[in-house]
Amino acid sequence: MGKTGNYHPSHQEHPLELKSFHKPYKCDGCKETGFGKRYRCDRCDFDLHEDCMFLADQKSHASFRGSTFEFLEHPPRKCERDKYCKDCERYCDACGKPVKGFVYHCAKNGLDLHPCCSNLKQVLKIDGKEFRLGKGVKSKCFWCEKVKVKGSVSGIRGWSYVSLCNEYRLHVYCATEMVSEVWKSRDKIGSGNNNKNDCLDLENLKLPKSLAKLRKNGARGNKYWRIIKAVLRTIACILMGEPTITMTCLVELLK
Repeated sequence: MGKTGNYHPSHQEHPLELKSFHKPYKCDGCKETGFGKRYRCDRCDFDLHEDCMFLADQKSHASFRGSTFEFLEHPPRKCERDKYCKDCERYCDACGKPVKGFVYHCAKNGLDLHPCCSNLKQVLKIDGKEFRLGKGVKSKCFWCEKVKVKGSVSGIRGWSYVSLCNEYRLHVYCATEMVSEVWKSRDKIGSGNNNKNDCLDLENLKLPKSLAKLRKNGARGNKYWRIIKAVLRTIACILMGEPTITMTCLVELLK
């Protein structure tokens, strides 16, 4: 499944144009937050992630060998109720967050992936270190300091990027939450224009105690912190497009 000309099957009233803004948006495909560039219809206030704009009818993923994922506009339901049903709620097996819209679903193995999560790279090379995408990792995330993703259901730990030295590990979910917190802090400041410098004063954003302490821990802390910044920036860009303003905020915040 994909677009036809400048149109998309989920929005055939008007063509969608590739645009980029400094404000976050809610994707009308997967219903998740996006930043930066998006495919947009101004007349209908309709936005799609690039990953939700260009879709395949079926796809596979190296982390789930033997599973074939079929694209669905809505997550599959277990019952026929019209209203929200807790028993029908499905969770992305990559980030651990609920699936509310576009999804890649494997009926055989009961697996689900957000379109953006389905395109995560298996290997990232960041600051001279190699990080691999893993599931069911038992070590703690350096951001939330937990093994399991916050709010995820039993059986879904959520994917993490883990360095080969096993010193650095970050939930995919936590990377997306970090970017969201940056925008919340920006809103508290009350910035009303597009000046990049408006993003720099982000003292309201609270860092985990261990990371806040580490940042002040001399040379070793500075090296560790530099790599953490690079990991956050890289994963967030992959998941959310190219959030230029947001990434500028992160770089300044995490100095």
